[in-house]
Amino acid sequence: MQSELQPKRVTVIGLGYVGLATALGLEQKGHEVVGVDIDERRVAAVNERNLPLGESGFHEALSTVNLHATRDYGAVLDSEITFVCVNTPSNLDGSIDLRCLRQAVETLAEALGKKSHVVVIRSTVVPGTTEQVVLPLLRGCGDGVNVCVNPEFLRAGSALHDFLNPQRIVLGANDGRSLALLESMYEAFGAPIIKTDMRTAEMIKYACNCYLSTRISFMNEIGNICKILGIDVFQVAQAMGYDDRIGNKFLSAGIGFGGPCLPKDINALLGRAADLGYEPVLLKSVVQVNERQPQRVVEMLENKIGNLDGKTVAVLGLAFKSGTDSVCGSLALNIIEWLIGKGSVVKAYDPMAMEAAAVVRADIEYCPSADDALLDADACLLLTEWDEFRSLQFDKMTQKVVIDGRRVLDPERARTICDYEGICW
Repeated sequence: MQSELQPKRVTVIGLGYVGLATALGLEQKGHEVVGVDIDERRVAAVNERNLPLGESGFHEALSTVNLHATRDYGAVLDSEITFVCVNTPSNLDGSIDLRCLRQAVETLAEALGKKSHVVVIRSTVVPGTTEQVVLPLLRGCGDGVNVCVNPEFLRAGSALHDFLNPQRIVLGANDGRSLALLESMYEAFGAPIIKTDMRTAEMIKYACNCYLSTRISFMNEIGNICKILGIDVFQVAQAMGYDDRIGNKFLSAGIGFGGPCLPKDINALLGRAADLGYEPVLLKSVVQVNERQPQRVVEMLENKIGNLDGKTVAVLGLAFKSGTDSVCGSLALNIIEWLIGKGSVVKAYDPMAMEAAAVVRADIEYCPSADDALLDADACLLLTEWDEFRSLQFDKMTQKVVIDGRRVLDPERARTICDYEGICW
């Protein structure tokens, strides 16, 4: 039987999609939340209820809660608990970049002083980081500060939904106080609560994302073999999914995995393993397959239309997946770079992500619709599985050559209206 909710005063540091989902979700659960971010524009966007993030449910939630944002870390003095949700990107060698985390924790420690407080590390960090990096930075705060690791399992595009409907909640701590406080907050969510030490909690996040990455690369490898043999890999995957030891998630073959999490996390764990003197052969292979897979799109295109110099290519889909405006880790942008390098003229369209893509690539033509992108194009690449692409017509193309990287179109139908090729089927 759940106990009556006791509202907590909470600060969330870092207002990207993870921090905002955490802040909005806790507000909706009845807690009092203040958001902190060093980005003045992000703070203003939250306070003006005008978010730039294309996240489902964010705008609606902001209109119904009292979330306030500030750049002032002094906000932590009015709270009992602080969630640290800052970005932990990759260095050039793929290892984890902890500069934002260090800066956030250092500033948090200065603001807290000797105040009793619970600090929750929600940023994704390699095992051992909280003990070896975060705790030393908080040492000056004395024994009144307790630390807990609470990894997030939120999908871009549905982060708020995932926060409010967790499949499990992982809490890693070396003390009873922070565990008790977090348990009292999370028991209202009705999900299993897994209590571990800090390193185990950190590792659970990486193990999950590396396993999902492995499933994707595995199916792409199987798909590449199936294509040579003339087998529909999606029929293979469908049959595999009935096996309850396997399940039907993450079995869709295509151009590979991208986004802000999977590539970053698997490379970070590879870097951590190297520091420990261990060579993770399987994980290295997962990365190699994923790096090679989108290149196959360009190779197929060259086989279809020959030299790409001067050819006009319509790229439909720029977001790393449907349902989000994020182009972080977008494989479509990698493919566009290769096309530009080969002299192609690229016309692109995405229903949500063109503004974000234009910040990264200003050397292509962004079109107001898919039809405009297809006009007079020599070929079309389908790289994000937006529903509006499923009923496309290709009559306005110079050549009706279509390479499908995400099984957007039904292959049988597509082959009746264009020169259709699937990457793995």
